[in-house]
Amino acid sequence: MSQSNHPGGKDAGSIPRVLISADRSSSGKTTISMGLMAALVSRGYKVQPFKVALDYIDPSYHTEITGRFCRNLDGYLMDEHGILDVYTHACETGGGADIAIIEGVRGLFEGFESLSDVGSTAQIAKILKCPVVFVINARSITRSAAALIGGYKNFDPDVEIAGVILNNIGGRRHAQKAKEAIEHYTSVPVLGIIPRDPSMQISMRHLGLMPALEGRRRLGDGGFENRLHGIEEIINKGIDVDRFLEIAKSAKPLTALENSIFSPAVNENSPKPKIGVALDEAFNFYYRDNIDLLEIAGAEIVYFSPVNDPGLPEVDGLYIGGGYPELFATELEANETIRKAIKEASAEGMPIYAECGGLMYLTEKISTGVPGKGTYHDASMPESTYSMVGALPGHTIMGQTRVVSYNIGTLARDCPIGKKGNSFKGHEFHHSEILEIPDDAEFAIALSRGTGIRGDRDGLIVNNTIGSYAHLHGVAYRELAGSLVEAARKFRDSRVSS
Repeated sequence: MSQSNHPGGKDAGSIPRVLISADRSSSGKTTISMGLMAALVSRGYKVQPFKVALDYIDPSYHTEITGRFCRNLDGYLMDEHGILDVYTHACETGGGADIAIIEGVRGLFEGFESLSDVGSTAQIAKILKCPVVFVINARSITRSAAALIGGYKNFDPDVEIAGVILNNIGGRRHAQKAKEAIEHYTSVPVLGIIPRDPSMQISMRHLGLMPALEGRRRLGDGGFENRLHGIEEIINKGIDVDRFLEIAKSAKPLTALENSIFSPAVNENSPKPKIGVALDEAFNFYYRDNIDLLEIAGAEIVYFSPVNDPGLPEVDGLYIGGGYPELFATELEANETIRKAIKEASAEGMPIYAECGGLMYLTEKISTGVPGKGTYHDASMPESTYSMVGALPGHTIMGQTRVVSYNIGTLARDCPIGKKGNSFKGHEFHHSEILEIPDDAEFAIALSRGTGIRGDRDGLIVNNTIGSYAHLHGVAYRELAGSLVEAARKFRDSRVSS
């Protein structure tokens, strides 16, 4: 691993690190992770956050709290080198981190398969040689908590469970019995006791937590900061943060890494094509690594807001990520100027890549509150139809089916994200479906796993505009960044020469 600019000359392989996991979802590990990050930032630490698997929402809070972009680690999509590459790059950027905190996903051993740890939190812990602090939702259990820790500790001895945090504790006697049992029977120290407290809850959305950007909008900066500060106070009071740090410092050094995908491009002095990235309340589901890789491939990133901006910036390509366009459909429809500008850019052949929420925005219209299609969303969402960009054909219906899955695809034709025959592993999660697509519509992606847009097809494409339900990570699908930047460069050059 290369030396960073970190004070003291530390490199990513030697900084303290710890992974926070649990026996299942809804244990409280996200809120506890947030509180610990906030507590360490308040002490002056530069905390580098990570999230196991492909969630966008938890990382948005980690980023808000630490001031460093949270990165995703997924052992199904990424190989071991890719995981170490993401970890190293994140820890060594921005002057270097003092500590890395990794929040797990679901239960410690939940993964892609029943008989291996592929795609699990445990797999990441082993690849990164990372001690685990285990969160237990201890509501209604005491001595049984020891059996739980004993079972997890013995299931895979290569995963080091180094400490326990007891969450949802009802009182002093409850805490004492659970702590005594765990430390007596398992020798794993209990680092903290978190009482039942409604202020530890973060507003929910249908795919998880409400994104931090939307949380600020709804609560206001003051209310949002107060909520986070309250969580930090509970953590400081209930958890032995110094002992938590000692566990992080016990992590074994990582082996040096060569041939990073994040190495700067050779021709970095050549003119940079500009890629506009939609970023606002409606569109904020991006892997930061994708943005970094676009810049490394030679792009200049220009952020814009389809909700708030009066027009489209001067760019050579567009990247419209996921989010919740259905929740901001009124504002998106009202911004007719930017919708028309995107449609015109598409007609001119500008490369436009849209994922999930971005795909929905590029269709002709979005309908919410449709009878018979479910009401997973806010009860306040009206039965209504909103005009969208119309660069892609189809009518997006917010439905009842919840798609959450890895997908595997192959490019069926050349397009802005790669050449025909390129294959990828990605993922999709959505509550919508796209209807009224013409029979002769073209699709750039053939899926061997996943739901996609229609049948085994994804990547609806018109001109140089492609929209898909598949979310791609640039470390797992390495052609993504370079292909999109090259398409933007060609489009820029074609406009200059014409």
